[in-house]
Amino acid sequence: MLSGTVIRPAFNISGSHAPTLLKSDAVARLVSTRKRQWSGTYPQVLMGSRRLISVYGYTQSKALVYSRYGEPKDVLQLHKHSISAPHGTQVNLRLLAAPLNPADVNQIQGVYPSKPLFQTTLGTQKPSAVAGNEGAFEVIATGSGARNLSKGDWVVMKQTGQGTWRTHAQLDESQLIKIENTEGLTPLQISTVSVNPVTAYRMIKDFCEWDWMRTGEEWLIQNGANSGVGRAAIQIAREWGIKTLNVVRERGTPEETDALKKELHTLGATAVVTEAELLSGGFKNIVHELTNKGKEPIRLALNCVGGKSATAMAKALSPGSHLVTYGAMSKQPVSLPSGLLIFKNLVFDGFWVSKWGDKNPQLKENTINDVLQLTRAGRFKDIPVEEINWNWDTEGSELASSVQQTLTGYRSGKGLLRYEGQD
Repeated sequence: MLSGTVIRPAFNISGSHAPTLLKSDAVARLVSTRKRQWSGTYPQVLMGSRRLISVYGYTQSKALVYSRYGEPKDVLQLHKHSISAPHGTQVNLRLLAAPLNPADVNQIQGVYPSKPLFQTTLGTQKPSAVAGNEGAFEVIATGSGARNLSKGDWVVMKQTGQGTWRTHAQLDESQLIKIENTEGLTPLQISTVSVNPVTAYRMIKDFCEWDWMRTGEEWLIQNGANSGVGRAAIQIAREWGIKTLNVVRERGTPEETDALKKELHTLGATAVVTEAELLSGGFKNIVHELTNKGKEPIRLALNCVGGKSATAMAKALSPGSHLVTYGAMSKQPVSLPSGLLIFKNLVFDGFWVSKWGDKNPQLKENTINDVLQLTRAGRFKDIPVEEINWNWDTEGSELASSVQQTLTGYRSGKGLLRYEGQD
């Protein structure tokens, strides 16, 4: 019986590739009756308000896509499409969680160096790209040739630009990194591991030759210390015996600023100062006292702000040190006083984790595993997030609005899409 069941079209019929109809005589007769009305399409079954599930094994997906650059609220659209059963080394995936990173929004706006590939493979009317670069997915089906992944595995993207803001996806297993041990891990922790923690880990490890005989006697300084990268840097440095001097923007009230400082101290921050203190004439004295009268060198500066903030941090560095820029929140250029280059022999570097990860996929995987091992051991804490629950009935405008808010004002946490649908 098909009482209460609604049949709706979903797929174009073409030649010999049309699948065999269900054996049920009732369904077969109904399909035959409606076939002319559907203008040559395959049927789907819709049960109540649940997600459409194809009677032929197709998976229904929704993706946040854009076909032109602009503000997320203006260009993001929720596109529904069908995913066939995987073949060969393909795997089908279901979204667990995906963060909303500022770089994702910059990419949608068209101001990010990495440009997406606009195409019509998902059946969009105009060539489009799926937004998002980071996320955790669960494997729900594999092709017969898949060897490294199985149903139930959790994965992250091997490279950027693969599009993570979608409920389901079909990719080749070679495009994915398997999380070998998910015990004790949450979708939040896995979905946010491949950008911010990896950025912090590589900058600390790759841009300074730390003297491990002086563990606990060397420093790094960073602005944007409340960011995802900043929080990761605090915890990784703590694990490696490196002290941290952390700069944050003042909050609305002194009490809120003190609460933020306390929160970073609980993560392992050695010292936390405000932007105003960094730019004050007395900052040199603060550094002198913190570093045991200057006997403990500040070897590395991590800059995501630029402008005067970066210059002030550079002045606190010891001779022969590095300042690494990975962001430009102030949209002001990094000013390099000649004296710092000539007399201190400072080195100014840039780091872009997307480009680094694409060039070093195995090292990226190793770094992810190192961070997740710290997480399992309880030595690497989650970043604060504002969850956006995404179910099959969530409107595209609601999701686009959440994305738009990513770059506005002070937020209590990073935006995180959490999909609540089924396979």
